[in-house]
Amino acid sequence: MKTIVKANRAPADFIDEGIIRSHLESAGRAKVDRTKEVIEKARRLKGLDLADVAVLLQCNDPALMEEMFHTAREVKESIYGKRLVLFAPLYISNLCRNNCAYCAFRSTNKNVRRRALTQGKIADEVRYLERTGHKRILLVAGESYPAEGIEYIYKSVATIYSTREGKGEIRRVNVNIAPLTVREFRELKACKIGTYQLFQETYHEPTYKQLHMGGPKSDYYWRLTAPGRAFEAGINDVGIGVLFGLYDFRFEILALLQHIRELERIYGVGPHTISVPRLEPADGSYVSEHPPFPVADRDFKKIVAILRLAVPYTGIIMTTRETAKLRAETFALGVSQISAGSRTSPGGYTEGESATAQFQLGDHRSVDEIILDLVRMGYIPSFCTACYRLGRTGEDFMDLAKPGLIKRFCLPNAIMTFKEYVEDYATPSTRNAGLDAIQKHLADIPSAERRRETEERLRRIEKGERDLYF
Repeated sequence: MKTIVKANRAPADFIDEGIIRSHLESAGRAKVDRTKEVIEKARRLKGLDLADVAVLLQCNDPALMEEMFHTAREVKESIYGKRLVLFAPLYISNLCRNNCAYCAFRSTNKNVRRRALTQGKIADEVRYLERTGHKRILLVAGESYPAEGIEYIYKSVATIYSTREGKGEIRRVNVNIAPLTVREFRELKACKIGTYQLFQETYHEPTYKQLHMGGPKSDYYWRLTAPGRAFEAGINDVGIGVLFGLYDFRFEILALLQHIRELERIYGVGPHTISVPRLEPADGSYVSEHPPFPVADRDFKKIVAILRLAVPYTGIIMTTRETAKLRAETFALGVSQISAGSRTSPGGYTEGESATAQFQLGDHRSVDEIILDLVRMGYIPSFCTACYRLGRTGEDFMDLAKPGLIKRFCLPNAIMTFKEYVEDYATPSTRNAGLDAIQKHLADIPSAERRRETEERLRRIEKGERDLYF
């Protein structure tokens, strides 16, 4: 990572509401030719500035939106190809000091059965996930820990990595927990995590303060500056996002882009991933049942497409909050990572949703059912963790992703990790479809030498070897 440049600004004043409003107002007067110009610019894989993005956000012309959607698909496939990375969230605790109006885990919700999983119970959950074929886990916890404090998180990461079930293993643990100090982020990095993920929820400060009514999370600026502290601590891959439905999505997208450009300016690298969760019903939450700024499905698809065009190098994450149908539609608009077979309560995999879930899910299919559907749609499911373990993170990853060179690793690694799934976990119908898909996608590897190397490694996987990657 490049040398950090200290910002000569007041803390977090890079979210400039005046600039956002000005861009949206100007874009509202944009002509058709201007919108087409922005879409054509996006095809060059260089990203878009705030003025460009505002034009797309204000576009509601059906023909232009279809052109936008088509271009987003082109951009995604030119960088990442047809692969979709799969992961599962693992909720280890619903203890929380915060009182967020939209969340079932909020401190004032008396309906929640509070628990923090023991390390033995965490291992049980991991073994369950390994039996379904997962190799990536996103550890999730509320902003309160058992008596041991933050050490509970560090121990949990170690437990996940050390737990094995048959041929199963977790090769990458990403973490979604509350903001930390730089020292604590260094300790978290030492646990060999993959991505640190944190959502601002809403960038509109008055709305943020209204919805976060107590606890550490009520500090807007501490949360906003957390990705920077993670970078300063040496965590190269950071994920950010917005909870859509809390405020006007057009404002949120432009504020998110301001945040990204500030990270790029200071740390030389933007977010490894952007998540696009949409507000879903949560136990006892009026806000979740009645979103202040509901996002229609078509606008939600526009959000995904615009993010792919504006920040082409980043991974876009779509969770099981959404229905199978809508998820499938967003895959073609720029999504590159998806959760599968998810549960959102501590112990939810081995016990079912006995404890209160953080929010309602829209996609209840099993991992195998999701994989079979992906294959039938022409995608190659991927459990790859190679970049993280080979040091292709941070700036090194961006240097490959921005010009589309990362695809020369993504496709072969996706094929090999999917081959593992087919051999070890697939149902007969998924296995048959998967073997056919592997042969089809092998032909898409542009380098004849790399294709031959991949075919040779596939034969080694058939003979029992595992965890082969480029």
